[in-house]
Amino acid sequence: MKNTLETRLGLFVALVMLATFFVLVILGGLESFQPGLHVHALFDGAQELKVGDRVRMAGVEIGKVEKISADYTNNKVRVTMKIRKEIDHVPVVVKTDSTATIKFAGLMGQSFVALDFGTKGEPLKDAGFVATAEQPDISAVVKKLDIAVSGFTNVTKVFAGDSMNNLFSTLYDFIKRNSDPLTATISNLNSASAQIAAGQGTIGKLINDGTLYTNALITVSNLQAGISNFQSTSDEIRATVVEGRKVIEGINAGQGTLGKLAKDEKLYTDTTAAMTNLKEILEKMNNGQGTVGKLINDQEFYKNAKLTLQKIDKATEELEDSGPLSVLNAVVGKLF
Repeated sequence: MKNTLETRLGLFVALVMLATFFVLVILGGLESFQPGLHVHALFDGAQELKVGDRVRMAGVEIGKVEKISADYTNNKVRVTMKIRKEIDHVPVVVKTDSTATIKFAGLMGQSFVALDFGTKGEPLKDAGFVATAEQPDISAVVKKLDIAVSGFTNVTKVFAGDSMNNLFSTLYDFIKRNSDPLTATISNLNSASAQIAAGQGTIGKLINDGTLYTNALITVSNLQAGISNFQSTSDEIRATVVEGRKVIEGINAGQGTLGKLAKDEKLYTDTTAAMTNLKEILEKMNNGQGTVGKLINDQEFYKNAKLTLQKIDKATEELEDSGPLSVLNAVVGKLF
């Protein structure tokens, strides 16, 4: 009997331990006994996040929220997460440039922390901090929606009940008092629209005259042709500018006649020397030096040359009535 009681007690304890293990597995309680990476994140507010909520990366659960506390030094809320070392034998890596965001899993308000992969950061060490991104507070959003609904309700109240009746009464009185002018206006509008439809008047011709459409089409075509010609001319101008730039570059490089004239120092020196010599010659001529200078400045030579020309002119007048020998003798006599 004693052995039977002990056996039953042992089986009961074993069943309780087995049930506890399955409950922990189902609820995830075993994670607290497993090694993991502790990561901290500072948020402006924890919103509806609770201890035990999931931590996900690209939708995959990689850990849970371990602790939520106030960080009075930074005036923030510190959320401590425990990240698994590996999932299905694949290491879980949280990088230093990863970003944590508090998000909502559904309309029931269930929250979780979302971590992104990061880019080129190094693996985060234990007890390290990750950057955060703030999501709109659902309470603030609901509050704004309540304000918007209240405003819409006030607007509907304006157009309901007595206010709406007063509005229609005022409108009815206005129409009743101005029925004749309104009738005349509507009649004029009908007449004007009929004339436009019939092609009468300026607007009617603009709408119904096919010639106007043809002329407008021709004008647009000419405008397009002018634009094409302008583009062609601009291309030619651009090509001319390019050629001119090439010529200037050649001159700067000392190529061609103009380039040599601009860059050849010897030619510059020779030209300067020639101009100096020419200047000296002209100065000597002006001063009456040399043969040419004397010819230009000697008044006696000028008088003799003029007298000689007069004698030659007089001698030629007598040539018409004289023979060759007589002409020769006359010329010699006149000259000497």
